[in-house]
Amino acid sequence: MLQSRRRDETAAITGGYIALADAVGWLIGRKRCKGDPLTASVAAVSVGIIDGEPRLDLCYEEDVAAETDMNVVCTGDGQFVEVQGTAEREPFDRKLLDQLLDLAVAGCAGLTGLQRDALAAS
Repeated sequence: MLQSRRRDETAAITGGYIALADAVGWLIGRKRCKGDPLTASVAAVSVGIIDGEPRLDLCYEEDVAAETDMNVVCTGDGQFVEVQGTAEREPFDRKLLDQLLDLAVAGCAGLTGLQRDALAAS
């Protein structure tokens, strides 16, 4: 249950930013908001280690079996807002942590592009 909720939280952060940015754009377009109060976009992903290998956006079956489970929230330019990770079984080393963070940053960058596309289409 906890793992599936974590994935829902990352989706809520990523989608929530789109809704917020769209609402702010609507307000700015109607001159009900002076300037853009948003300083950066945010996106979130889950990453984990399955059979010793880092993976991005695990499905439920992978998530509950993960050796390590981590949520990462990044700004649109790749800075970290939140990093939360747990070794579910065995501790993990710095090399795996770096691989997970690199994977998460790349995943967030992909989501940032999708957010940008969605907002441009609205």
